[in-house]
Amino acid sequence: MTANWGEPTLGVVLTDAEKTLTEAGAWQPRGDAEKLAAHVLGCTVEQLSPDATLGLEDLARLRELVARRADRTPVEYLTGCAVLGGVEVAVGPGVFVPRKHTEPLLAWGLDVVREVSDPLAVDLCTGSAAIALAVAHARPDATVHAIELDPVALSWARRNVARQAELGDTPIILHAGDVTDPAMFADLDGTVDLLLANPPFVVDGVVLPPEWQEHQPWPALFGGQDGLVVIRAVVAAATRLLRAGGGVAIEHDDEQAEVVMSLLREQDTFTDISYGVDHWGTPRYTTARRK
Repeated sequence: MTANWGEPTLGVVLTDAEKTLTEAGAWQPRGDAEKLAAHVLGCTVEQLSPDATLGLEDLARLRELVARRADRTPVEYLTGCAVLGGVEVAVGPGVFVPRKHTEPLLAWGLDVVREVSDPLAVDLCTGSAAIALAVAHARPDATVHAIELDPVALSWARRNVARQAELGDTPIILHAGDVTDPAMFADLDGTVDLLLANPPFVVDGVVLPPEWQEHQPWPALFGGQDGLVVIRAVVAAATRLLRAGGGVAIEHDDEQAEVVMSLLREQDTFTDISYGVDHWGTPRYTTARRK
């Protein structure tokens, strides 16, 4: 798919890039074009000037990235980073891309431990470690454990953990392991203040948009025939890991809120069970407190 790029001013380039990405089916064509331009120019989106003239090298690089985005490669893979909770993490092929709609889950979790000194937090299915690192960034006094099974995702997590430690954040404790293992974190039973999880929850066989179906790792997406295999393990883990008053938040599909709340009720160990919405107002995560 080729756009008419016209004169090499940023305003013209962005307009043509937006057209190309719209025709390709990208959800936020203008925003994606601006993110790619800012990446090429080494600035923020807010610093972009439509009257700026692009050099031939920058123009060629931007055209290449727009073409790849038109093939529905996630824009975060093209820029090499994503942001959650004010923390920038490196991402690329083999690791799930953190998304904006996880921010409310993170905010809920931080509110749970707002009055807790030296909280103990656990992030299950950590992927890039974005959630765990955001907790540690916001709460330097916290001890944060994170666990990931996939070795490729784990390599991205290790990279991000090391970078945040170099930047001065309290280091998190990263584990290679299976969230469905009933012995996971057994030494922490009954001591955890906060448990957060963005597990795989897509029903097997569902065809996703190309950004996920063709580019992101399937183990981070698909959760069995009903999409709940890992979510059930997260509920079980929360039941034994959380201390009295501790909180759990589990991200899920917009149609799974009722069933996730039911799974928590079945344990008869939780109170204040409810769901929260993302920035679109869509049911996105379910929360509860340990009795």
